[in-house]
Order: sequence, then C-alpha cells, then structure tokens
Amino acid sequence: MAATTRDWVRGARPKTLASAIAPVAVGSASAGAIGGFRPGIAALALGVALALQVAVNFANDYSDGVRGTDANRVGPERLVASGKVAPSRVRAAALAAFAVGSVLGLAMTLVSREWWLLAVGAAAILAAWTYTGSSRPYGYRGWGEVSVFIFFGLVATLGTMAAQASRVTWWAVAAATGVGLYSVAMLLVNNIRDLAPDRLTGKRTLAVRLGDAASRRLFAASVMLPLVASGAIAFARPWALLTVVLAAPAVMLAAAMRAGLAGRPMTVAFAATSAIGLAYGALLALGIALG
Repeated sequence: MAATTRDWVRGARPKTLASAIAPVAVGSASAGAIGGFRPGIAALALGVALALQVAVNFANDYSDGVRGTDANRVGPERLVASGKVAPSRVRAAALAAFAVGSVLGLAMTLVSREWWLLAVGAAAILAAWTYTGSSRPYGYRGWGEVSVFIFFGLVATLGTMAAQASRVTWWAVAAATGVGLYSVAMLLVNNIRDLAPDRLTGKRTLAVRLGDAASRRLFAASVMLPLVASGAIAFARPWALLTVVLAAPAVMLAAAMRAGLAGRPMTVAFAATSAIGLAYGALLALGIALG
C-alpha cells in the first residue's frame, strides 16, 4: 500500500513539535525580559527547532525501520516498519529537513553575528542523526533522555535567548531546565510503552535499563519538577507562577503512569504530556514576559 499525505504527516510526528516550540517561546520571552527580543531571530530559531525535530523523527523512523527494532512496537506505525515507504525515501526526507534546519541556522547566525551558533548547530545535527543512526546509536544505550534534555531544553532555550540578547540569566537556566524535563517526559512515555519489545530487540533505552517501576517514577518527576522550577524563577519573574494552573493535570498524568498505564492508552498519555509541555512553555513564556 502506498503512503498517503496523512501517513507522511503522521511520520513527522506533529505531537512531538511541542519540544521545538516551547524552548523557543521561553528563550525569546527571556530575551525580551532583559530588553533583547529580536523577532527575526526568534522566527529563525523556531524554524531551526521545528526542522530539526522533524528531521530527527524521520531519521529515527528510517534507522529503527532498517534495523528491525520497530517491527513489534506498541505505538503508532512507522513509515519504514509498516512497509508503506521505501527506507531511501524516508532517509531523503530526514536529510531534506536537516538541510532546511541548516540553512535557517546559517541565516540565524549571519543575522545575529553570534558565530558560536555554527558549532551548536553542528552538534545538534550530529546528535540528532547518531541517536539511532550510527553504528553504535546512543539512543540504544540509554542516553536519549539526556540528549533531549540538553538539546531541546538547555541548548534550544538558552541558545535562543543568547542569540537575541547576547547573554543568559540564572532564571533562564531554571526555565530551560523545566522545558527540557517535559521533553524527557515525552520520550519516557514512548520508551516505557515499548519497553518489552525494545528489550527483546536489544534496544537498551533508559526505560529498559531502569526497569518499568523506576522509569515511571522518573516520568512523574519529569512532569512535576518543572513546576518547582517555576517557583524558583518567580523570585525574579513573579508571573512565572502562572504555570501552577497545570499542577492538577500534571499530578493526574503522573498518577496514571505510576498506576501502570500501558498499551494503546499510552498514546493518549503521550498526547497529554505533549499538551501539558506546550502549555507549560506558553504560560512560562507569558509569565517571564509579564514579569
């Protein structure tokens, strides 16, 4: 069966785009809070983040598909593993998205004249591809959550701020930590859901290494600690406490995961984690801007 446009959109995994949008929103608001907001650079940063997120999604689809590790996965079907799209086409889509991100990143560097962004961009692309695409993918050794925390938390948030304002603040580091933890939580949902098939195929994700119970505790911490971070940020930007409105849904989501949510309902949990993470980023950005 040939893939449809809808299949390709699903392959891009739009629910993961919260991990790209939230850090740029918070980083731009942080730059604005110290008088450094530059809308053109903010727009380019968003384009880079979105392109790299789509690129890593297609790259993972390709690499996991050709390795056969997606054959028995529980979640939504993938383009290569389903047989709907030839691996070469999915790899080409990943490379095209990387190219778009690279061009936008170069433009961002030229506009901002922050030349260190070139090294950061190269590191981000390397990390995105080698997550599952190298001969020894680090995502298969339990380092995926660390990578998304660094690149979709600290790097994306603080890089966006520094590219506009040429400096970062301590409370922006706390904000980047909160944003990054929601990216960690999103990846944990996937890895907890696929723990059994990943163990069988030798894919030693963090969930496989920690085990089910400890992984669920880590997930709960990852959705609750960002609210603690907001409390710290509030010492400098009081309106950061707007994020406390997310306490109830975050607690319910953490409780559901701790109670043993499994199988197809984990798809709903992933969507909920994405939605809460995006809302956290939006409310935190608004709170920082209002501060």
